[in-house]
Amino acid sequence: MATLSDQAVLQAIFSPNDPFGNLGLEAEVELTDDDSKFDPVLVKKAKDLELQGISLAESGNMDAAVETFTQAIAIIPERASGYNNRAQTLRLKGDTTGAMSDLNKAVELSRGTGRTASLAMVQRGLLHRLHGHDQEALQDFKQAADLGNGFAKSQVVLMNPYAALCNRMLAKMVASIRNPGHPPHPLSEG
Repeated sequence: MATLSDQAVLQAIFSPNDPFGNLGLEAEVELTDDDSKFDPVLVKKAKDLELQGISLAESGNMDAAVETFTQAIAIIPERASGYNNRAQTLRLKGDTTGAMSDLNKAVELSRGTGRTASLAMVQRGLLHRLHGHDQEALQDFKQAADLGNGFAKSQVVLMNPYAALCNRMLAKMVASIRNPGHPPHPLSEG
């Protein structure tokens, strides 16, 4: 019996036009964070600041957004969400080192569970890919996929070496069908 990951790879190969959100996998799980260990008044203040920071980032005011997320973190330094949101903004500003530091902190504080952990692992996986650290990226994507993150599941499928090999073989086959008199270019062979 094939694993869920193997089934997803096969589905992607045999149905390449399916959107990745529809790989025949279970539906994405709606995750939440457990803020019950924190003072509810402080959680509300931190969340309000985070919403304000998101609005600032969406309007292009990245410096003010970073400062607002930093204020939210100062209210409850043990809460992962502020670090994850600030990491996103730092990444958009081009500060991948600062973003990675905040993502590591978010994953650590979340203990690898909940919505923030899922989002932080995906962001961290993307940064690992950006820097050519595919093994670390795959590990983060697998952990986020295990939490039910659909985007992470699609990344695990895309990074599967068997899927890459099958995609190259399929591309060669399609090219030979389209151009029956022309053999594939020697450099395109994998």
